[in-house]
Amino acid sequence: MRRKPNIFTSFIKYNTVALLATSIDFGTFLFLKNILGIWYVLSGLLGSINGGIVAFTLNRNWVFISKDPNIKVQIIKYLLTWLGSILLNTYGLYLLVENTNINETIAKIIMAVLIGITYNFLISRFLIFK
Repeated sequence: MRRKPNIFTSFIKYNTVALLATSIDFGTFLFLKNILGIWYVLSGLLGSINGGIVAFTLNRNWVFISKDPNIKVQIIKYLLTWLGSILLNTYGLYLLVENTNINETIAKIIMAVLIGITYNFLISRFLIFK
């Protein structure tokens, strides 16, 4: 039987998953924005959705090794947290782009890092997969 990892191990694994999920998020964002010409805010939202699905699956099964049989409750908690994350990322992206001279892609990176290593990790560790 596998033990739940300590906070340091969780943080390392979490950030590994975050890197993968963020790659999927950014790949979607760049493809939609640069190749298909979709508005950067919508592209950012759709990228976040794709990355979030990957993140939940890997965080539940590999990072936090959740054995909670009530996956529906975890999904609801994750969806609420994810909605908050998407709102923070999307609004932050919009604010950075509209109020500074920062490029959309750089702004998305800044927001992804800020929200990912603070809000997302803490909520995942102590609320969703506790």
